[in-house]
Amino acid sequence: MKLYKSSKDIIIEHEDKYYLAQTRDWDKLVNQENLFQKLQEELNPWNEINWSPNELNAPIGTQEIWAAGVTYYRSREARMEESKESGAAVFYSKVYEAERPELFFKSTHYRVAKPNGAVNIRKDSKWNVPEPELTLFINNNNQIVAYTIGNDMSSRDIEGENPLYLPQAKCYDHSAAIGPCLWVPEKPIDQDTKIKMSIERAGKTVFEGEISINQMKRSHDELVEYLTREMSFPQGVYLMTGTCLVPDDSFTLHIGDWVHIDIVGIGRLSNSIAQA
Repeated sequence: MKLYKSSKDIIIEHEDKYYLAQTRDWDKLVNQENLFQKLQEELNPWNEINWSPNELNAPIGTQEIWAAGVTYYRSREARMEESKESGAAVFYSKVYEAERPELFFKSTHYRVAKPNGAVNIRKDSKWNVPEPELTLFINNNNQIVAYTIGNDMSSRDIEGENPLYLPQAKCYDHSAAIGPCLWVPEKPIDQDTKIKMSIERAGKTVFEGEISINQMKRSHDELVEYLTREMSFPQGVYLMTGTCLVPDDSFTLHIGDWVHIDIVGIGRLSNSIAQA
């Protein structure tokens, strides 16, 4: 089942039909015990509506978004390449091999870009890329109960200059997008699921690629355990799980580009590129 958030309502999609959720408080709804069963109970014929998922808000309430880094080998290589001049490349190799994962704060809910809205590149950066990521929703009992698509925008030249600049490279207005929905499956996502990304510029595809999430070095449960080890999230939390689709080092986003990220079961997250 899928949860969409419009400007006024929460909509449940099931078997190509749409239902108005009886619970209109997003935070309360997504933290219900046994969310899949709860949504099934809301599939009342009286709540069925004619609706099309066009104008959407990001599927988030008051939650924070966090992210995991260097969880794929390709990400390790990209981070080492961008930081080799600063002498910090060795740290990314160590993180990839270490027991403790890299986890960092990404965004507040009010800085998140909505589906088909604009994500930003920084004015003080010249090397910017999107990072397509499977994103977990973890409820207030630290359970993975749903998934969405995340775009973790990154200023590679800023991070590459010094790894201590990571917050500036990663955190700014509309540096993240999630959507188009929150997918609530009956069982955990298949590890053979693929993430696809394409980038369009002036109507032409300038990048495309795909990767299976089974290429991750770390498990979802492992990332969640570390994230929640010493922190509580009363309304739940979103966790981007890292990327392996990284354009080559000569590529940077331009204003007006479009980024499309697809994950089977969840759908497509599309965003244009603007400047902060």
